[in-house]
Amino acid sequence: MSSFDYRPDQLIDELINFNQNFSKGMKNLLDAEEISAGVTPRVEVYSEDKLKLYRYQGSAGVVQSKTPVLIVYALVNRPYMADIQEDRSTIKGLLDAGQDVYLIDWGYPDRADRFLTLDDYINGYIDRCVDVICERHDLDNINILGICQGGVFSLCYSTLHQHRVKNLITMVTPVDCKTPDNMLSHWVQQLDVDLLVDTLGNLPGEMLNWTFLNLKPFQLMGQKYLSMVDIIRDEKNVKNFMRMEKWIFDSPDQAGEAFRQFIKDFFQANKLVEGGLKIGKFDVDLSTLKIPVLNIFAEQDHLVPPDASRALEGLIGSKDYTELSFPGGHIGIYVSSTAQKTIPPVIGEWLDERR
Repeated sequence: MSSFDYRPDQLIDELINFNQNFSKGMKNLLDAEEISAGVTPRVEVYSEDKLKLYRYQGSAGVVQSKTPVLIVYALVNRPYMADIQEDRSTIKGLLDAGQDVYLIDWGYPDRADRFLTLDDYINGYIDRCVDVICERHDLDNINILGICQGGVFSLCYSTLHQHRVKNLITMVTPVDCKTPDNMLSHWVQQLDVDLLVDTLGNLPGEMLNWTFLNLKPFQLMGQKYLSMVDIIRDEKNVKNFMRMEKWIFDSPDQAGEAFRQFIKDFFQANKLVEGGLKIGKFDVDLSTLKIPVLNIFAEQDHLVPPDASRALEGLIGSKDYTELSFPGGHIGIYVSSTAQKTIPPVIGEWLDERR
C-alpha cells in the first residue's frame, strides 16, 4: 500500500480526530485571556517623544553588575520579543546572569515623526539615553546590546561615541547587506525608496510585515496555521501561539526619512562594508572601533544570514572580538529553550570578564 492509500475507516478516524482537536482548540482560543506584551517587572526612568527608557527589576538576591547594559532593539518590531514569557525571556536571563538591564522602547511613530533621521535616532535618542543611565549610576560609560537593526544602530553609535561604551554586543546584526544568500537584500536593491517615502511619508508597518512573511510564505502563512489545530488543543500552547502572533503583527510604522537612509545606505550601498557612511555630520568608519565586541548570530537566520554578521570581524579595529554562533533562526535565538540556556549566560560571563 502506498503512502497515499487510506481505508475509509482511517479517513473517518482522521476527520473525527481533526474535528475534536479543532473544537477543543476553539474553546481554548475563546477562553484565552489578554496576552501581555512583556513579562518582567520594569520601571520607566526616562521618556522623550515616543521613546521610553525602561529599567528591569531582577530577582532578589542576585548581585548585579556595576555597569548596566542598554538593549537597543530594532525599529521594525516591538522589543518585547526579548521578554515574551517567563521561561522564554532573554531579559530575565540577563538579569539572572547578574546584569543590570535597561531597554529603549521606540514606541509607535506617527506623522509627527515623518522627518526623523538616523542622526536623530543614533546621535540623539540613543546618546541621551546613555547620558541618563551614566548619570543614574555615576559612570562614564555603559555596555550596549544591539539587536538586529538595533545592532546596526549600536555599531554606529559605539564607533562615534567610544568613550561612552565599555563593551558592545551585537545580536543577529546585518553588517554586510549584500551577501549572496540575503533574499531581503536582493528584493530591495532595485527599490525606488525615494518614490516610496515621498509618496507614503512614513512606511506602514503592515507593508514591512507582509514583506517579511513573504520571505517564507508557505511556512509563515500556510503551514503554521495548518499545524495550529494540533497546537491549540493545549491551553499553554494556545498562549504561546498567541504571544507570537501578537508580536508578529504588532508592527510600528517607520519614520520616512530614517527608513529612506537605512535602505539606501545600508542595503543598497552597503556602506558599513564599502565605506562612506555618514550619520549626521559624522563619518562612521568601523576600523576605528577599538572596544571589546561580542557578535552573536543564528545559523538558520533567513532575515540576517550568518555571513552578513560574520563580516564584522574583518571590519572593526578591536583586538578583543568574540563570535557566538547559535544553531537556530532569527526568532529562535530569543525564545528557544536552547537559547535561554546559552545566550544570556554567555553574555553575562563575557561582560563579567571585562568589568
